[in-house]
Amino acid sequence: MASPGQSDLGEVAPEIKAPEARAAVAGADLEWREMEGEDRELQYGEGPNEAQDSDFPAAGGSRLQEMLSLLGLETCQVQKLGLQDALQISSDSVRNGAPQGPRDLPGGFLRRLQALSAEARSTTVLLGLPPGARPAEKGHTEEEVIYWDAADDSAADIYSFSELPTPDTPVNPLDLLCALLLSSDAFLQQEIVLRMSLCQFALPLVLPDSENHTPSFLLWAMRGVVRTWWAQPPRAAGSLWEDSVVLPRTPTFAFVRMEVSSNSKSQLLNALLSPGHRQRDCFWHRDLSLGTSSREIADGLVEISWSLPSGREDLDLFPEPVAFLNLRGDIGSHWLQFKLLTEVSSAVFILTDNISKKEYKLLSSMKGSATKYYFILSPYRGKRNSNLRFLNRLVPVLRMDHSHVLVKVSSTDGARFLRRVRSILAHVARAPCRRVSVEDMAQAARTLGLRVDEDCAECQQAKGRMERVTRSLRDSDAYRREELRLQGELWREAAQVEKELCQAQWAGDPADQRPAELRRRLLELRTQQSAHDPAGAVQEFIAGVSCPSLGERQYFLRWMEWGLAWVAQPRPRPPPEAALTLRPRPGGGAALREQLWPEPLGVEHFLREMAQFYEAESCLVEAGKLLAGQRRFAHFPGLALELLVRGLPLELIDGSTRSAPLRWVTGLLRALHGRLGRRSRLVVLSALGVPGTGKSTLLNSMFGLRFATGTGCGPRGAFMQLVTVAESFSQDLGCDHILVIDSGGLVGGAPASAGERFELEASLATLIMGLSNVSVISLAETRDIPPAIVHAFLRLEKTGHMPNYQFVYQNLHDAPAPGPKPRERRPRPEPPADGSRAAPLADKQGDGLRTLADLAFCDPEKQHIWHIPGLWHGVPPMATVSLGYSEAVFELKRCLLENIRNGLSNPNQNIQQLIELVRRL
Repeated sequence: MASPGQSDLGEVAPEIKAPEARAAVAGADLEWREMEGEDRELQYGEGPNEAQDSDFPAAGGSRLQEMLSLLGLETCQVQKLGLQDALQISSDSVRNGAPQGPRDLPGGFLRRLQALSAEARSTTVLLGLPPGARPAEKGHTEEEVIYWDAADDSAADIYSFSELPTPDTPVNPLDLLCALLLSSDAFLQQEIVLRMSLCQFALPLVLPDSENHTPSFLLWAMRGVVRTWWAQPPRAAGSLWEDSVVLPRTPTFAFVRMEVSSNSKSQLLNALLSPGHRQRDCFWHRDLSLGTSSREIADGLVEISWSLPSGREDLDLFPEPVAFLNLRGDIGSHWLQFKLLTEVSSAVFILTDNISKKEYKLLSSMKGSATKYYFILSPYRGKRNSNLRFLNRLVPVLRMDHSHVLVKVSSTDGARFLRRVRSILAHVARAPCRRVSVEDMAQAARTLGLRVDEDCAECQQAKGRMERVTRSLRDSDAYRREELRLQGELWREAAQVEKELCQAQWAGDPADQRPAELRRRLLELRTQQSAHDPAGAVQEFIAGVSCPSLGERQYFLRWMEWGLAWVAQPRPRPPPEAALTLRPRPGGGAALREQLWPEPLGVEHFLREMAQFYEAESCLVEAGKLLAGQRRFAHFPGLALELLVRGLPLELIDGSTRSAPLRWVTGLLRALHGRLGRRSRLVVLSALGVPGTGKSTLLNSMFGLRFATGTGCGPRGAFMQLVTVAESFSQDLGCDHILVIDSGGLVGGAPASAGERFELEASLATLIMGLSNVSVISLAETRDIPPAIVHAFLRLEKTGHMPNYQFVYQNLHDAPAPGPKPRERRPRPEPPADGSRAAPLADKQGDGLRTLADLAFCDPEKQHIWHIPGLWHGVPPMATVSLGYSEAVFELKRCLLENIRNGLSNPNQNIQQLIELVRRL
């Protein structure tokens, strides 16, 4: 019995300090069990299992193992899934039907995520397929599901409707996500989170792990996510910002559930984050037709999303970025996560139906917190007085007033309620409030005892090495002069001399003395280059990429990408229309000027430095000035090859000098041939188009690649990346690997009248297409056919080396434009009006003038013209992804692979043949 004047609840629990956090969870559980609870009524929550207690330390491990076994991931706890496992091409890459069982769900999720599908989180599977039957491809409704006998596609009676497969959702989408993240290494986790960000999904921030009872804070997985937004004043010069999401300090709002709530947190969050009348489903909720099974392992997951300003006051909810956190499950069962949210949030919104003694005890422990608390209640009948009694006691504890309590029942006007909540959010964000970054959240998580993924030894050692490389990086131009010594005037002059030498050799005039003079001059330049030693930063970089630990090497490369991007590059970004500037072209005449954007310092510049040391040394060996046994840099191609094999794009054509370092490229290919051994059958697939036509995004979406995207600030060169074909599929496809080439900014759309600049673009387009078995030409408008590509076709037709080609028209506007479906034929485009009809430069000795239509469409069987809908619905950065984009991308990918399999492309080649082709071209 309580003494007179003392509450029957006893003393208020003291605030839980960081070292006591874990003990507090168990202690609070014991106290709650001993308390006399009020009679329970029938309760329902945000999902089918919301009323269940999800804190299962004993049974949780078995529940996790059961989920992993159901999904076919049970072996991935020892040998984690890696990025290369997820990206290799298999027979599943050409199927777009619903998964046939739970074990197909992880692969299907990764493929749809790679293609930026709005339905990537769907866990629907088709159950009940008869033995030997395959599900119908996408395009049929569930009522028209068709399957056929896999053993006899030619049978007359191919349709059977006797027993249609039954769509089912055996796994909750959040369980699938958690299981896959727990089964992936740090780099696949990072790729999953990046793709989820591109799909505008909420991102996992704290990952529950019931097996080890320690939640993980995913700082490393989040670090690669970059977002762009407009700061105030909107659309003004210097107001376009781009940053990693882990760096900005923003107001942060957390939404949690206490016991049972009739209102869905996730639906409320989606409504709050939806500008205008367009609904955004960044947080999964029960009413989405993606999977409605109860959660088994995902309770305790914390997700994060942002509201980012677009510069349009009629759409922007806030004038600055604002973060939103969502805890899955009841706060009483996930006290550690809730404690973290209270320490990093500007305000916490607690959704509950009623407040009981147990919940009062929990919240009383938050006394003294600087966080603002708001309640969203949906009280049961007869509980009004009880709620008021406990709220009145919480007012002084949580420093609230009655404006902090909102009531939402079935009769509440939804629009008016949303306006009320948004006004509270805006008021808190405008006033002085706690502002934290994701890095700050990670530090709070460490204090509370959560595991932070970035704290592993390999990651921290790689970070330290990156900091040593970039230590002196303050001014990008000065850094290049001091540390990248071979990329100065000697490099530019050597590239120009090699171009002239190649042209003179191609002319084949025996009386011409220029080749001998050019060789002498080139040897002089290479000798001067060889007199240098790698600078300190370059030596540190070389040590990083040659580290014996594969994990540390991969961490180092990622840290280098971010370190160079966020240390060397200014924030804010210039607006897109101001990104292009006129500069004199190196090696060209004084009057020759072209449009170039400022090239950011990147990993490719360090690899370019290694390439120049290798080129200079190789030139001296060829000239007999250096013995082969005295070489110091012969191993450089092998180091770069390891990066290519691990998924880093390598520069094929130098974007600054617009030249291909022949010795370096052939050295890379020889090393690749030795590395691949018997699996060296290769198909080369290229994408060409002027910058800004979406070609890099298209390649990334089809194959999960990492080519730089966006206009105005990316690297200018052509890059290549290697895609592995699964051994089980390589015989069917006819190749073991696909080498994908992105032309980058090399083809700028120069008209034929531009003289030398046009000739250079035409030569580079010819080189890329000449190496290719398949070429994708990315176009933004019907007439936007770069003249250089027309002339590349004219030149290649004479050699008989014509790739299979696909013309892709992409709608780059916000809303999808009306147009033909992906496989629908379009009328032939008219030739460009700027002189690309003639091909005079390429065909001075030619047999007349022809248009693109005369050439490209002469073989009707190879004609493929595609329309790709726009990627976004609405105004970025808060626009939603278009489902039509991912579907069209899949159809294009399937067509490309079918053409390779059916031999419609140039004959597949091995790497030795490709080396010879590089030399000839």
